Amino acid sequence: MISGPGGPGFSLEESYDAFPRIEAEFGTALDASLGPRGPELLYELVRDLQLGPRATVVDVGCGEGRHSVALAERFGVSVHGVDPVARHLELSNARLAAAAARRPELGQLVRFARGSAESLPLEDRIADVVWCRDVLVHVAALQTAFGEWRRVMRDGGRAIVFHTVATSRLEPREATWLFATLGVVTESTDPTRVEESIAAGGLRVDRRIDLGSDWAVFNEEQTGRSTRKLLHAARLLQDPDRYVARFGRGAYEIELADCFWHVFHMIGKLSDRVYVLSKVP
Repeated sequence: MISGPGGPGFSLEESYDAFPRIEAEFGTALDASLGPRGPELLYELVRDLQLGPRATVVDVGCGEGRHSVALAERFGVSVHGVDPVARHLELSNARLAAAAARRPELGQLVRFARGSAESLPLEDRIADVVWCRDVLVHVAALQTAFGEWRRVMRDGGRAIVFHTVATSRLEPREATWLFATLGVVTESTDPTRVEESIAAGGLRVDRRIDLGSDWAVFNEEQTGRSTRKLLHAARLLQDPDRYVARFGRGAYEIELADCFWHVFHMIGKLSDRVYVLSKVP
C-alpha cells in the first residue's frame, strides 16, 4: 500500500492502472476556473455602505497610496492615508499629484500623514470607514490598534479589514523563517487571537468572509503571478550565491520569503479573510 501524509493508503494497481484511466478527464476538470474572488471585493463592500459625498475614509497602513487615491476616485470621499514609513508617504504624495493632474478635486480629497495602526494622527469620531488591507500581520499590539480605530470611528461607522492567517498546513520551521524575514508577528496570524483582540478593542465582527486562497488563485488566473513567484523561488534556491553576490544576503532572504508567501497562499498554508467591523455601543 502507498499512503500520503495523513491520507488513506492506495494500492499500486490503483495508482498505476485505475487512476491513469481518468487522469486526462481529471486534468480537464482542474483546468476549469472555480470563479475565485479578487481584490475588487473590498471596493464592493465599500460601495454597499452607500457613503455620502461628505464621508471620510481612513486608510490604515496606506503604503504607496494606491488604495487611498482609488477610494477617492471611485466614491468621491475624503481619505486620510496613514503609514509609519516616510518613503511610503513620499510615494503616496507623488501618486496623488499625478492623479490630481488628471482630476484636480482629488488634491482636496486625499491627504497623507505619518502614523501607525496603533496611533492614528486623527481626531475622535471622524471616520465613516476604516480601511486596512494586508497590514495587521505586522502589528503586535492588535488590541491597541482596534481600540484606536474605535476612537476615530463615528457611531455607525465600519472597518473593512483584509488579513492573512496561518493554517495548520504551515509547518513551525516554515513559519519561523518566513515571519521573521518578512517582519510578520506570529501571534497576529492566529485567527483566534485576532478575533479576541477585535472584541477587546471594543469592536464586533459584523461579517467575516473566508477567502482561503481565492486572491492568489485569482491573480494567477489573471496574470500568472504565483507561477512566476514559484519560478523565482526555484532559481533563488538553485543558485543562491549568484543573487547574494549581486544583491546581498538580506535582499536575497526577503525576495525568497516573498516568493514563498505567494506560493504558500496557493497551497493553503496561508489563508485570507475579510472582516467588516463596527463599534460596540
